[in-house]
Amino acid sequence: LSAIAFSAAISACQKVGEWDHALQLFHAMARSKVQSNTITYSAAISACERGGKWEAALQLFSAMSHSTVEPSVITFSAVLTACEKAGEWEKTLQLFSFMEQ
Repeated sequence: LSAIAFSAAISACQKVGEWDHALQLFHAMARSKVQSNTITYSAAISACERGGKWEAALQLFSAMSHSTVEPSVITFSAVLTACEKAGEWEKTLQLFSFMEQ
């Protein structure tokens, strides 16, 4: 399987609110030695955001920031929205300041 196939499957899960399946696919990707990219991270973070799992979204974003994968505007938007929906305004401000760096 390729990163494109995983991204499509993760996005499909995100669209129907299956955040847990999206994360399972994301982790299966690593076990399969398929390199994550901005699209796969963004799709998984978006799935967490849609599922109300702001902490999982932050964990993915943190993992992304410690990897060589660069976040996109879509990535930032998803993680900011996840924190905003949860009322985590302090985390939202921290992320916003991180974006400015």
